Formats: sequence, structure tokens, C-alpha cells
Amino acid sequence: MAEKLAEYKYKTPITVRFSDIDAVGHVNNAVYLTYFEEARLSYWREIIQWNRTENGVIVGRSEVNYLKPIMLHDEIACYVRTTRIGNSSFDIMHVLVKITEHGEEICTTGKTVCISYDYNLCKSVSIPSKERHRMIEYDEPGLILNTN
Repeated sequence: MAEKLAEYKYKTPITVRFSDIDAVGHVNNAVYLTYFEEARLSYWREIIQWNRTENGVIVGRSEVNYLKPIMLHDEIACYVRTTRIGNSSFDIMHVLVKITEHGEEICTTGKTVCISYDYNLCKSVSIPSKERHRMIEYDEPGLILNTN
């Protein structure tokens, strides 16, 4: 998967914590999902302004592609964008980069399938129109596959 960082508008810094490191000295594979989650929540809060008190979001599936290890003292950031929008589900792509003196190196990519969810009804629901519109508007309609 060759991600084009130019297609991503949203980027947030991620802090590598000592507790993220495994016995070999790099970030443990399970921690990448936490990094994706942190970045996704920031994206929803800052850009999409998802009102999680009215409509929840649950994760349906996650994929991670490990390309280069991340170490304790690396400076990293995560790019996030919506790539597909259906009726109740949508795909979020994540790209973790290491920031170096020569620029950014892609270390990890991933996709999370998210589902708009009503916790009171215990079922998936349509993506709220405001949030749908913000995702499309921010991440460019030409780049998003709308499967409605």
C-alpha cells in the first residue's frame, strides 16, 4: 500500500511512551492500534466535530501494515483521513510517520472500519448528516468513495 501523504490534510503528533516499548526495543505491535485511536479521536474532535453523546462510533475492523519499526526516542505523527462513506459505516486510513532530518518516513499504515452506533438502541444507525458532510467536505469529495 503506497500512501500519498499529499492526500492527507489532518496530522497529529503522537508521543511514544516508555511503556509502549517491547523487549526488543521497538514499539509493540498492539500499541499501533492505540496510536491510530488517538489520532482518530483527535480528527473527530477537531475536524469532524463528531458529537459522541448523540451518536457513538464503534470499530468494526482494523488492519495494520508494519513497514518500519518505531523506537522510543523517535518523533512520530499520524495522518488520518476518511476514504469511504457508506450508510452507517465508513473507513478511516491512518499513516504513522517518523519525522527525521530528511523529512517524513512512512512506518506504518492502517485502515479502521468505523460504524455509527446508537448505544441506547444497541444497533448501528445512519451516519449523522452533519458529520457525513464534514468528512466529505474536509477530505475532498473526489477522494472519498461514497457507497450510499
